[in-house]
Amino acid sequence: MSNDPYDILGVSKDASQDEIKKAYRRLAKSLHPDLHPDDPGKQAEFQAVSAAYDLLRDAEKRRRFDAGEIDASGQERPQPHYYHHYASENEGRRYDGGPRYEGFSGGFGRGTEDMSDLYSELFGRRARGGGTTHQEFHRRGPDLRYHLSVDFLDAVRGAKRTVTMPDGRSIELTVPAGVSDGQVLRLRGKGGPGNGDGPPGDAFVTIAVKPHPVFSRDGDNIEMELPITVDEAVLGHKVDVPTVSGPVSMTIPEGASSGQRLRLKGKGVQRRNGSGDQMVRLKIVLPKKIDDEMRRLAERWRKASDFDPRADLRRMT
Repeated sequence: MSNDPYDILGVSKDASQDEIKKAYRRLAKSLHPDLHPDDPGKQAEFQAVSAAYDLLRDAEKRRRFDAGEIDASGQERPQPHYYHHYASENEGRRYDGGPRYEGFSGGFGRGTEDMSDLYSELFGRRARGGGTTHQEFHRRGPDLRYHLSVDFLDAVRGAKRTVTMPDGRSIELTVPAGVSDGQVLRLRGKGGPGNGDGPPGDAFVTIAVKPHPVFSRDGDNIEMELPITVDEAVLGHKVDVPTVSGPVSMTIPEGASSGQRLRLKGKGVQRRNGSGDQMVRLKIVLPKKIDDEMRRLAERWRKASDFDPRADLRRMT
């Protein structure tokens, strides 16, 4: 697989941010580890897609990658360095037993420069005569990337997790309340160690939220479908409704219909600057077996009522 993020996502270099986002979502959905639990190849592809999107979704990182300043992993590319040697008033003499320099003002010069000395300087170490002066090569450590699947309720409420990074280290991770599917968490300083005095890199953890059998999410709102009986719909009733923070009591209004949506204010995703709501969609459910009493009630009501639930539908068509 190419390590070019554009190739990985299957987009052109002039693709818009919206096109990049759509390509990522399409690939992430088909390569999700939950769909391929025993396929390391698919999991590796998923991580590559996540890493590519993490780089291209950031406008500054994308600009720097396009300019050749960083590589596909977000690391700084070595830039060309030009060394300028300046002759002293004692030009042409030997200093400390070191190589003899003919006078020149800049660039790589015209004289008898020792090439091994030049290469040592390029890589951060310069040898001079009988003694050696060490100049360490300082570089920031590499970033590490990881994929973490979390349960729906843990994503909504927040949780603590231990993550094993690609290099085998284990780190403690706080999954913040309200984290969304595909969100990338940045753990500063938890990446690979740097060279010399260079700082460590960062760890990037892509979150995959597992679906829940009851709840779904729309932004900071939680949605669910609530089954109710015919008599609860007709007469109204107070019932217990599950929420992401525990059951609450809710009143079904008299004359409720299937598809009607009721709001539980403040029972969605909790955030510091406010909370979402829980939207409850009603669904009238009949028993699997209709008994004689229910049948008689329905027959009497049909004979006595002229209600037509499809009248508006006919007018519109």
